Amino acid sequence: MAGTDDELLAFDTGDLEDWDEHRARAALGGAHGALYRNHLRIALHLDSWAEAEGRRTDVDARYKAGYSQALRDMAAFLRQTYYLPRGPD
Repeated sequence: MAGTDDELLAFDTGDLEDWDEHRARAALGGAHGALYRNHLRIALHLDSWAEAEGRRTDVDARYKAGYSQALRDMAAFLRQTYYLPRGPD
């Protein structure tokens, strides 16, 4: 499991529509840094889960694709700081 901030941010950002590394690093250094690190660890778990779902053979292909996409979308939202508290700390 990733440990350092650089390791937690070592993922492909190509499919992230709203990726901002400056915002991510600011979040890591901000009042909710621990929460964001937790979100990044959850995103890693969701990536693994999506990969495992993609290998399933016991479900309909469309269901499998949709479920895997939903997991990847949640990981993306977590990485893009969408679920951090907003406003004054």
